[in-house]
Amino acid sequence: MSDNPTTEKTSHHLEANEATRLLECDPQQGLSPKEAAERLDRFGPNMVSSRGGMPAWKRFFLQFHQPLIYILLAAVGITAALAEWVDSGVILGVVIVNAIIGFIQESKAEKAIEALSRMVTTQSVVRRGGEKVRVPASELVPGDVVLLQSGDRVPADLRLLEVHNLHCDESALTGESLPVSKHTDPLHMEIALADRKNQAYAGSLVTAGQGEGMVWATGDRTETGRIAFLISEAVEISTPLTRKITQFSQLLLWVILGLAALTFAVGVSRGESAVEMFMAAVALAVGAIPEGLPAAVTIVLAIGVSRMAKRRAIIRKLPAVETLGSTTVICSDKTGTLTENQMTVLAVYAGGETYEVTGGGYDPEGKICLDGEMIDPLEHPALRECLRAGLLCNDSQILETDGRHQVQGDPTEGALLVSAAKAGLAHAETLKQAPLIDMIPFESEHMFRATLHGGGSTEGTRVIYKVGAVERLLDRCEDRMGADGQSLPLDREAILEEVDALAARGLRVIAFTRLHAPVTQAILDHEHIQGGLTFLGLQGMIDPPRKEAIEAVANCRRAGIRVKMITGDHAITAGVIAKQVGLVSEGTQVDVITGRELENVSNEDLPRIAEETEVFARVAPEQKLRLVQALQARGQVVAMTGDGVNDAPALKQADIGIAMGVTGTDVAKGAADMVLTDDNFASIEAAVEEGRSIFGNLTKFIVWTLPTNLGEGGIIFVSILLGLTLPVLPVQVLWVNMTTALLLGLMLVFEPKEPGLMNRPPRDPKRPLLTFPLFMRTGLVSLIIVGGGLWLFQNQSQLEGNTTAEARTAVINTIVFVETAYLFGCRSLSRSLFAVGLFTNRLLLLGVATMIGLQLLFTYLPIMNQLFHTTPLGADTWLQIIGIALFAFVAVEVEKWIRFGRKRS
Repeated sequence: MSDNPTTEKTSHHLEANEATRLLECDPQQGLSPKEAAERLDRFGPNMVSSRGGMPAWKRFFLQFHQPLIYILLAAVGITAALAEWVDSGVILGVVIVNAIIGFIQESKAEKAIEALSRMVTTQSVVRRGGEKVRVPASELVPGDVVLLQSGDRVPADLRLLEVHNLHCDESALTGESLPVSKHTDPLHMEIALADRKNQAYAGSLVTAGQGEGMVWATGDRTETGRIAFLISEAVEISTPLTRKITQFSQLLLWVILGLAALTFAVGVSRGESAVEMFMAAVALAVGAIPEGLPAAVTIVLAIGVSRMAKRRAIIRKLPAVETLGSTTVICSDKTGTLTENQMTVLAVYAGGETYEVTGGGYDPEGKICLDGEMIDPLEHPALRECLRAGLLCNDSQILETDGRHQVQGDPTEGALLVSAAKAGLAHAETLKQAPLIDMIPFESEHMFRATLHGGGSTEGTRVIYKVGAVERLLDRCEDRMGADGQSLPLDREAILEEVDALAARGLRVIAFTRLHAPVTQAILDHEHIQGGLTFLGLQGMIDPPRKEAIEAVANCRRAGIRVKMITGDHAITAGVIAKQVGLVSEGTQVDVITGRELENVSNEDLPRIAEETEVFARVAPEQKLRLVQALQARGQVVAMTGDGVNDAPALKQADIGIAMGVTGTDVAKGAADMVLTDDNFASIEAAVEEGRSIFGNLTKFIVWTLPTNLGEGGIIFVSILLGLTLPVLPVQVLWVNMTTALLLGLMLVFEPKEPGLMNRPPRDPKRPLLTFPLFMRTGLVSLIIVGGGLWLFQNQSQLEGNTTAEARTAVINTIVFVETAYLFGCRSLSRSLFAVGLFTNRLLLLGVATMIGLQLLFTYLPIMNQLFHTTPLGADTWLQIIGIALFAFVAVEVEKWIRFGRKRS
């Protein structure tokens, strides 16, 4: 299959029109939807084939690459040498089954995370059938015309057709550290890849400007695809917590091996059989080490990731699940996150008059009024020219889909189109009268957009409109347009008073200016708009707060999480919205610090100011990084939202970087730990709540599993020290560890969220997982298992007619039933089971029922008796087992009541 419909491999040496001719592309119309579909079938999706990961067989055999497994395999060999064929076969079978389960669980965890990461799809704006449409980048085909702007990641190899100050970061591909300025002129055939400045390469980043390019190659046929560089990053399923647990397990391994060796030495010194003492040492090692803990924790976190995705928060990096529970500060953008992202112009100031605009959202239905009376905008020249400037200095469209009007492009520009439409200015007709010749696109560091148009208001001239932030435009104006359209002296003070009046209403204020240009001017550069502008007016618009964001902010504040607003909007506007969403208590003054004020704050003073201030306005993207670092210097765990290219450093620096899935750039998503699929602040609050729930359930699982291992190891160790017969065998311990972890412990991950979860303060990340109360409870249950198991073993051994196998069967069932009883106690670490509700986790009940059924088979099925050296038990023995289990349950519930219940009462 060729790279494209022509035999040409590259296009940098071709004229732009020659390249489009070869690919049968009309730059003004783009491909038709039918032709695009046919080419997609022919060339396949625009995706680079992922590099083959580790072979499945290798990942399977790595399951055996663990110190504990080495011990078990050694036990297999030695028991086989001693002709203990049943024990040897069972241990080997358990090792293999454990490896299979670990392999399957690890594969599922990786696939789940990979699938979720693929949900963050890259979108591209293309021209098809003469319309600008947004399509998945994977559906691009050779000949598509792609529209690029700052923050986009180039989706395929493009031959550039039109550029406006376009710069691309190609460092990942060429090693060039600085962004490359692009043009459309043809180049020499033999020129190096890094110097092909009329092309944009897949995977590179648009750092400035705008442009249009025709897709020349897609997928594996791109330059990036050829060198197999653009591959999905490997899934990392380890986290700080799992690594700590792995380290803990390894430390415990050596401690247990020491105890096992001591057990063996003590037994042999007393004249016990070396074979029996070796089996005791193996049983001790197998029982006391929580071998399945790291894998189980990873599974719990992976399941949590899937649950978060259902709440519109896609976790890209697994440690984020842990960190969410510790978040103390959320730094949120305003527009679209705390607000609806449906800008609506409510007021227009032009010719010294303030006009009110009715209607809401992007619906063009509405009126323009002056002093409460509807007016005809055509009779008000200054008003008409101000609205016309907003219409023409614009790169967006209003589209109607299923009766709903939506903006294709920037919400602010959409609001300007709607306000002009309410005045009777049709978009297409106005553009026809004043066609666009050139443009300076909006850049965050400049805070304006400028366009050059034909059809100036004065004969033989062209007109330039410059639209943007008041403070950036007003200083460059020399006069203003009066109500009748005539030039008047500039009244800066009156304009700034009006700006403050509009902003005090919570409106975002945009300034509009005009400049006449010679009819021969065909290019628009920054030098053309440095001064001499005519002030046309202001438009004030608002983006109303999301109702769900108001509730989410309140929930966060109750949870001890401070929410800070960081916005590029006007300081007064930001303060009004902050009050509306409840960032500060009612009646409290909102302190707002601007970006300019931040510039003058020293690094020494910034941490204190960042912690004390709730609202930061007119903040440049690079200042977000300083704020994150300042808050972290005060010991805060910071979550930061961002959507732009320049937000990436702050997102990486934050403990939790949160990118916007709808409006966010690919770079922001790539730097983030979490992506919101709906750009809604309420989803952040939901993710924090989910993170707290997951970490709480994870803690419950660890608190539940440790007494099992300590109890099993304790039974064996104490029995050897006292010179008793071994109460449990290695194969029996393996049975307990394997079945209970899967059927009992993992069921805790499905425990519903506890009430009041968001009424607690954030968890201190430095706090140990096992606090003193939980440590004491672990010891209590371990002692019950050791004491109850040894008492029952001795009691059963002394009964006439009872065998050692019967006593051992009773001990194993005691361990399992105490674990089962303790499982109900672990459903809440501080509240009674009766407060939680017995039937609120039906999967746990199913796991318990299955576990009891397996224990009955373990006890009564002949084949199980032969494999695990068990024997049937009588009713009186079962009563004793159940009695010990009930004692454990009551002891834990009483301990919880003494420690927590009396405080609540």
